[in-house]
Amino acid sequence: MPQIQVRGTSHYYEWIKTPKDGEKKPVMVFMHGWGGSSRYWETPAKALSETFDCLLYDMRGFGRSRKLSPVGNGNVLAEESSPLAEEPATAQELTYEMEEYADDLAGLLETLQCDRVYVNAHSMGASVAVFFLNRYPELVEKAILTCSGVFEYDEKAFKAFHKFGGYVVKFRPRWLYQLPLVDQMFMKRFVHRPLPSAISRAFLDDFLMADYQAAVGTMITSVSEKAAQVMPNEFAKLTVPTLIVAGEYDIIIPAAMGRVAAGLSDKVEYVEIPDTAHFPMLEAPEAYLKVVQEFLGIGTERSFDQTVAS
Repeated sequence: MPQIQVRGTSHYYEWIKTPKDGEKKPVMVFMHGWGGSSRYWETPAKALSETFDCLLYDMRGFGRSRKLSPVGNGNVLAEESSPLAEEPATAQELTYEMEEYADDLAGLLETLQCDRVYVNAHSMGASVAVFFLNRYPELVEKAILTCSGVFEYDEKAFKAFHKFGGYVVKFRPRWLYQLPLVDQMFMKRFVHRPLPSAISRAFLDDFLMADYQAAVGTMITSVSEKAAQVMPNEFAKLTVPTLIVAGEYDIIIPAAMGRVAAGLSDKVEYVEIPDTAHFPMLEAPEAYLKVVQEFLGIGTERSFDQTVAS
């Protein structure tokens, strides 16, 4: 399992490439959302690998880049009494702010000697990507932000969300994974079209195994008063050509939020994919691929084969 040290922490990464007569291809880096991992980007990456060398990585604390927090009785993954309980400090005292994750990506690209890339990011990963685009515009050709946008701050709703989310993250018994159809129930809120069981089970597994502090920390920083205030300015500052792709029935990040974000900069285009929700690249893969190709001005013979590595 390939791991690389980035800013003092170990990150999982992998390449998906299709050799093309020794031709050097541009790099597209894929960024996953909250509680997930790069696994769900594997089939989209394969579909684009004729044109790009595709770099997938798991963000700090998630997927195969997790640094497990202390566990309690073995039935749950973490028993911290506080959502942001103190953990052993890293050499660089990293936090769970979106800007820090943007700096993680810059460190990854520097370590792998990737000069200028295309970015394809989803959900929370797209929020990180917006900061990355503004902090390191010289490193990016174009960006695709799937299920991203801006939202208004609601103190009461945000506090309730953080409290409920903290409980959900704290109590994640592994035996849930063994229950029949639990993966479909877990994904029901996120999709309009059902996904193959292998993909749904991978999502559930990633959520159950995510590091406690990273899961709670990023939940608080990505959905916060600061984020509501800062993100509109970040979208307005974009200088990198960017496409926002929204799902028509997304209730996690409603399409309206994406439309608002796209209206803040003439560098941002907006496309909405019908009959999809929070994972349009998996719910309507061919439509998603076409939208991405048109934005990038490319064509490919590859299509999606919806499988995921276990």
